[in-house]
Amino acid sequence: QVRLVESGGGLVQPGGSLRLSCATSGFGVSRFAIGWFRQAPGKEREGVAAITGSGIYQTHYANAVKGRFTISRDNTEKTVSMQMNSLKHEDTAVYYCATVVDLATFTPGGTWGQGTQVTVSS
Repeated sequence: QVRLVESGGGLVQPGGSLRLSCATSGFGVSRFAIGWFRQAPGKEREGVAAITGSGIYQTHYANAVKGRFTISRDNTEKTVSMQMNSLKHEDTAVYYCATVVDLATFTPGGTWGQGTQVTVSS
């Protein structure tokens, strides 16, 4: 059974940076594409970034975060990270990692972490 646990959220000022991590465990987890999603208050959950499993990694980003966020994974350490730079107020949300079955459409695969809060405020 695949398990995902997020960490790294917190409070940051506009223009600042945060790094989120998703610790993965379970049989064959390195083969799964993993994505980051977020849900702001009163809004629907949206895909932010995703990365394929083992092999040559492919990535996909939402337009709102291109050039500011970078997703990466280390299958030796079984972690998927997302570096978030130049953070904006509108990046405030609960961030989740999840398995993904289609990167281009951010279609989730059904396994989710518990979420970590990111608040961008001065």
